[in-house]
Amino acid sequence: MAVQKEFKILGLAVLCFFFLLPAGSFAQNEVLGEVQLVGATKVERSSGVWIDGQYVGYMDELKDQKKILLLPGEHEISVRQSGYTDFTQKVLVEPHKKVILHVKMGRDPRVQFPTVTSAIKLEVTPDRAAVFLDGAFVGHVHEFGGIGREMLVSPGKHRIKIDLAGYQTFETEVNLLPKQKTKIKTELVKGSITQADPLIKKD
Repeated sequence: MAVQKEFKILGLAVLCFFFLLPAGSFAQNEVLGEVQLVGATKVERSSGVWIDGQYVGYMDELKDQKKILLLPGEHEISVRQSGYTDFTQKVLVEPHKKVILHVKMGRDPRVQFPTVTSAIKLEVTPDRAAVFLDGAFVGHVHEFGGIGREMLVSPGKHRIKIDLAGYQTFETEVNLLPKQKTKIKTELVKGSITQADPLIKKD
Protein backbone atom coordinates (compact mmCIF):
# COMPACT_ATOMS: atom_id res chain seq x y z
CA MET A 1 0.00 0.00 0.00
CA ALA A 2 2.85 2.43 0.85
CA VAL A 3 4.51 1.74 -2.52
CA GLN A 4 1.22 2.27 -4.36
CA LYS A 5 0.70 5.58 -2.55
CA GLU A 6 4.20 6.73 -3.44
CA PHE A 7 3.53 5.96 -7.12
CA LYS A 8 0.30 7.99 -7.03
CA ILE A 9 2.06 10.97 -5.46
CA LEU A 10 4.82 10.71 -8.05
CA GLY A 11 2.18 10.56 -10.77
CA LEU A 12 0.63 13.80 -9.55
CA ALA A 13 4.04 15.41 -9.35
CA VAL A 14 4.65 14.45 -12.97
CA LEU A 15 1.26 15.86 -13.95
CA CYS A 16 1.78 19.18 -12.19
CA PHE A 17 5.35 19.47 -13.51
CA PHE A 18 4.07 18.79 -17.03
CA PHE A 19 1.86 21.89 -16.83
CA LEU A 20 5.03 23.99 -16.68
CA LEU A 21 6.70 22.48 -19.73
CA PRO A 22 6.05 22.88 -23.47
CA ALA A 23 4.19 20.19 -25.40
CA GLY A 24 6.36 17.25 -26.39
CA SER A 25 8.72 17.47 -23.40
CA PHE A 26 7.71 13.94 -22.39
CA ALA A 27 7.55 12.58 -25.93
CA GLN A 28 10.37 10.13 -25.27
CA ASN A 29 9.08 9.05 -21.88
CA GLU A 30 7.58 5.61 -22.46
CA VAL A 31 6.21 5.23 -18.93
CA LEU A 32 3.33 7.71 -18.91
CA GLY A 33 -0.24 7.12 -20.02
CA GLU A 34 -2.86 9.74 -20.89
CA VAL A 35 -6.38 10.40 -19.60
CA GLN A 36 -8.65 12.46 -21.84
CA LEU A 37 -11.87 13.86 -20.39
CA VAL A 38 -14.79 14.46 -22.74
CA GLY A 39 -17.95 16.43 -21.90
CA ALA A 40 -20.93 17.22 -24.13
CA THR A 41 -21.99 20.54 -22.58
CA LYS A 42 -20.53 23.70 -21.05
CA VAL A 43 -21.45 22.34 -17.61
CA GLU A 44 -19.01 19.45 -17.96
CA ARG A 45 -16.31 21.48 -19.73
CA SER A 46 -16.25 24.14 -16.99
CA SER A 47 -16.26 21.61 -14.13
CA GLY A 48 -13.28 21.17 -11.80
CA VAL A 49 -11.14 18.02 -11.99
CA TRP A 50 -9.39 16.14 -9.18
CA ILE A 51 -6.95 13.26 -9.62
CA ASP A 52 -6.40 11.08 -6.56
CA GLY A 53 -7.79 13.88 -4.38
CA GLN A 54 -5.68 16.68 -5.93
CA TYR A 55 -7.26 19.54 -7.90
CA VAL A 56 -5.53 19.88 -11.31
CA GLY A 57 -7.73 22.36 -13.20
CA TYR A 58 -11.06 22.63 -15.00
CA MET A 59 -11.97 20.16 -17.75
CA ASP A 60 -11.79 22.41 -20.80
CA GLU A 61 -8.16 23.40 -20.13
CA LEU A 62 -6.81 19.88 -19.58
CA LYS A 63 -5.67 19.28 -23.15
CA ASP A 64 -2.77 20.06 -25.49
CA GLN A 65 0.06 21.45 -23.32
CA LYS A 66 -1.93 20.70 -20.18
CA LYS A 67 -3.14 17.23 -21.09
CA ILE A 68 -3.31 14.70 -18.28
CA LEU A 69 -0.26 12.41 -18.17
CA LEU A 70 0.00 9.93 -15.30
CA LEU A 71 2.14 7.03 -14.21
CA PRO A 72 0.65 3.56 -14.86
CA GLY A 73 -1.76 2.23 -12.30
CA GLU A 74 -5.24 2.93 -10.93
CA HIS A 75 -6.23 6.56 -10.44
CA GLU A 76 -9.45 8.14 -9.19
CA ILE A 77 -10.89 10.93 -11.33
CA SER A 78 -13.44 13.25 -9.73
CA VAL A 79 -15.29 16.02 -11.58
CA ARG A 80 -17.28 18.62 -9.64
CA GLN A 81 -19.57 21.51 -10.46
CA SER A 82 -21.67 23.74 -8.21
CA GLY A 83 -25.31 22.62 -8.25
CA TYR A 84 -24.46 19.16 -9.64
CA THR A 85 -23.63 15.79 -8.10
CA ASP A 86 -19.99 14.71 -8.25
CA PHE A 87 -18.84 12.48 -11.10
CA THR A 88 -16.25 10.02 -9.77
CA GLN A 89 -14.68 7.08 -11.54
CA LYS A 90 -11.53 4.99 -11.22
CA VAL A 91 -9.43 4.46 -14.33
CA LEU A 92 -6.54 2.12 -15.08
CA VAL A 93 -3.69 3.95 -16.80
CA GLU A 94 -1.27 1.96 -18.97
CA PRO A 95 2.00 3.07 -20.61
CA HIS A 96 1.64 4.51 -24.13
CA LYS A 97 -2.15 4.27 -23.95
CA LYS A 98 -4.92 6.86 -23.77
CA VAL A 99 -8.01 6.44 -21.59
CA ILE A 100 -11.03 8.42 -22.81
CA LEU A 101 -13.47 9.18 -20.01
CA HIS A 102 -16.90 10.55 -20.94
CA VAL A 103 -18.17 12.84 -18.17
CA LYS A 104 -21.87 13.50 -17.59
CA MET A 105 -22.94 15.81 -14.77
CA GLY A 106 -26.38 15.47 -13.18
CA ARG A 107 -28.19 18.19 -11.25
CA ASP A 108 -28.23 17.88 -7.47
CA PRO A 109 -31.89 18.09 -6.32
CA ARG A 110 -30.76 19.09 -2.81
CA VAL A 111 -29.34 22.43 -3.98
CA GLN A 112 -31.49 25.48 -3.29
CA PHE A 113 -30.55 28.92 -4.60
CA PRO A 114 -31.19 32.02 -2.43
CA THR A 115 -33.89 34.50 -3.50
CA VAL A 116 -31.93 37.45 -2.05
CA THR A 117 -28.24 37.55 -2.88
CA SER A 118 -24.96 39.36 -2.32
CA ALA A 119 -22.04 39.27 -4.75
CA ILE A 120 -18.34 38.40 -4.53
CA LYS A 121 -15.94 39.25 -7.34
CA LEU A 122 -12.56 37.54 -7.46
CA GLU A 123 -9.31 38.98 -8.78
CA VAL A 124 -6.88 36.17 -8.11
CA THR A 125 -3.73 34.95 -9.88
CA PRO A 126 -3.58 32.24 -11.23
CA ASP A 127 -7.22 32.44 -12.33
CA ARG A 128 -7.47 28.69 -12.92
CA ALA A 129 -7.41 27.97 -9.17
CA ALA A 130 -10.36 26.17 -7.55
CA VAL A 131 -12.84 28.18 -5.47
CA PHE A 132 -14.63 26.78 -2.42
CA LEU A 133 -17.55 28.45 -0.66
CA ASP A 134 -18.17 27.20 2.88
CA GLY A 135 -16.28 23.98 2.06
CA ALA A 136 -18.08 23.22 -1.21
CA PHE A 137 -16.46 23.55 -4.64
CA VAL A 138 -18.23 26.25 -6.70
CA GLY A 139 -15.95 26.73 -9.72
CA HIS A 140 -12.62 28.27 -10.72
CA VAL A 141 -11.48 31.86 -10.25
CA HIS A 142 -11.97 32.88 -13.90
CA GLU A 143 -15.72 32.27 -13.58
CA PHE A 144 -16.04 34.95 -10.89
CA GLY A 145 -13.83 37.74 -12.20
CA GLY A 146 -13.91 40.27 -15.01
CA ILE A 147 -16.80 42.12 -16.62
CA GLY A 148 -20.20 40.63 -15.83
CA ARG A 149 -18.83 37.72 -13.78
CA GLU A 150 -19.30 37.36 -10.02
CA MET A 151 -20.28 34.80 -7.39
CA LEU A 152 -23.83 35.21 -6.07
CA VAL A 153 -24.23 34.09 -2.44
CA SER A 154 -26.76 34.39 0.33
CA PRO A 155 -26.25 37.34 2.71
CA GLY A 156 -24.27 36.63 5.88
CA LYS A 157 -20.90 35.11 6.78
CA HIS A 158 -19.08 32.87 4.31
CA ARG A 159 -15.69 31.15 4.14
CA ILE A 160 -13.81 31.52 0.86
CA LYS A 161 -10.99 29.17 0.01
CA ILE A 162 -8.83 29.23 -3.15
CA ASP A 163 -6.69 26.20 -3.92
CA LEU A 164 -4.35 25.07 -6.70
CA ALA A 165 -1.64 22.40 -6.82
CA GLY A 166 1.80 23.96 -6.54
CA TYR A 167 0.52 26.96 -4.55
CA GLN A 168 -0.26 27.67 -0.92
CA THR A 169 -3.98 27.67 -0.11
CA PHE A 170 -5.60 31.08 0.40
CA GLU A 171 -8.50 31.40 2.87
CA THR A 172 -10.59 34.34 4.05
CA GLU A 173 -14.02 35.19 5.47
CA VAL A 174 -16.63 37.72 4.37
CA ASN A 175 -19.77 38.94 6.09
CA LEU A 176 -22.17 40.43 3.56
CA LEU A 177 -25.38 42.44 3.82
CA PRO A 178 -28.22 41.78 1.34
CA LYS A 179 -27.28 42.99 -2.18
CA GLN A 180 -23.82 44.03 -0.98
CA LYS A 181 -20.89 43.55 -3.39
CA THR A 182 -17.28 42.89 -2.42
CA LYS A 183 -14.01 42.02 -4.16
CA ILE A 184 -11.31 39.59 -3.07
CA LYS A 185 -7.93 40.32 -4.61
CA THR A 186 -4.80 38.23 -4.07
CA GLU A 187 -1.94 36.40 -5.75
CA LEU A 188 -1.37 32.82 -4.67
CA VAL A 189 2.08 32.08 -3.24
CA LYS A 190 3.99 29.26 -4.90
CA GLY A 191 4.70 26.22 -2.76
CA SER A 192 4.94 22.43 -2.78
CA ILE A 193 2.11 20.40 -4.33
CA THR A 194 1.85 18.62 -0.97
CA GLN A 195 0.56 21.89 0.54
CA ALA A 196 -2.61 21.84 -1.57
CA ASP A 197 -5.67 20.37 0.13
CA PRO A 198 -7.16 17.01 -0.85
CA LEU A 199 -10.67 16.61 -2.21
CA ILE A 200 -13.21 18.13 0.17
CA LYS A 201 -16.27 15.94 0.63
CA LYS A 202 -19.71 17.52 0.64
CA ASP A 203 -21.79 17.05 3.77
